[in-house]
Amino acid sequence: MRADRLVATLLFLQARGRVTVPEVAAELEVSERTARRDLEALASAGIPVYSQRGRGGGWSLVGGARTDLTGLTAGEIRALFLVAGPSSATPELKTALRKLVRALPATMRSDAEAASRAGVTDDTDWSRSAAGAAAPQLDALRRAVVEGTQIRLGYAAPGRPPGGRTVHPLGIASKAGVDYLVAGTDRGLRSYRLSRVTSVEATGDPVVRPDGFDLATAWRSLAGRMEDRMLAATVRGRALRSSESVLQGLFGGRLTVGRPLGGGWVEITVDGPSPEILAAQLAGLGSRVEILEPAAARERLARLAVELAATYGSPARTGAAGVRDGAAVADPREAPDRAD
Repeated sequence: MRADRLVATLLFLQARGRVTVPEVAAELEVSERTARRDLEALASAGIPVYSQRGRGGGWSLVGGARTDLTGLTAGEIRALFLVAGPSSATPELKTALRKLVRALPATMRSDAEAASRAGVTDDTDWSRSAAGAAAPQLDALRRAVVEGTQIRLGYAAPGRPPGGRTVHPLGIASKAGVDYLVAGTDRGLRSYRLSRVTSVEATGDPVVRPDGFDLATAWRSLAGRMEDRMLAATVRGRALRSSESVLQGLFGGRLTVGRPLGGGWVEITVDGPSPEILAAQLAGLGSRVEILEPAAARERLARLAVELAATYGSPARTGAAGVRDGAAVADPREAPDRAD
């Protein structure tokens, strides 16, 4: 531990320029005797450190000498602090960043500190739910990956009772703010959403890594399989142009807007897991969207219409059959088109 302490003492000297023994002792949480001995050890090792007695004295580096212990360029320092600024860092990362700041030459230190204040992370969505917060088991999973230890994983998959399984943790992948564990199993590589992990228990047995395993390559393969399942079905239809922004918000890149059809309508194509799921997602737009194919999607919409009518009955007659963009219209299909 003394070597770490000597480096920390040198970094403290570089940051302050001149320090006293009591200041070093307080910063490193050691006795003044130990602090003095460490300063003397630095001088004995050839580091240009000298002491000055009397009022305003202390320990300094000869001629303001600097030792850049990081080996990082100015651009690399800025990038690091922009990505891992203290506003969103874990306590361990904050401590590491503070140590790094002390190791930097003065010309780099101000840029690093400015970069750390350049961003803020809000882990809640607009409904104030913790959308991007770290999963409770994240630290335990990371430790298992780094230490190469098999784990007994408690997991609650959608639509299934919670269960346990023994897996070989190989890495953590993040996609659109959602973290996944990539692990080896008896059935090959699998991914587990961290928010569904209920418990992590180390078994003590070593992880068996597949030959030539590469985390990025493995994740692309797993993600590709999931995307194929998410885009297994396509519905085609038409929509009012005024609904394009709503459809874009719902489906993003899964929506394709085709040629105009006249009367304010355009062709649309939407990809998703199944025709039934897509029909349910489009049902909220009412008559502003009409699915033309496949038949399974149209049948699902017809069943939904019957179920909703049976539950809620006929709408009260107000002289308007529909409401669009905050104004009542006789028929949404006949409403004038509006350029977005």
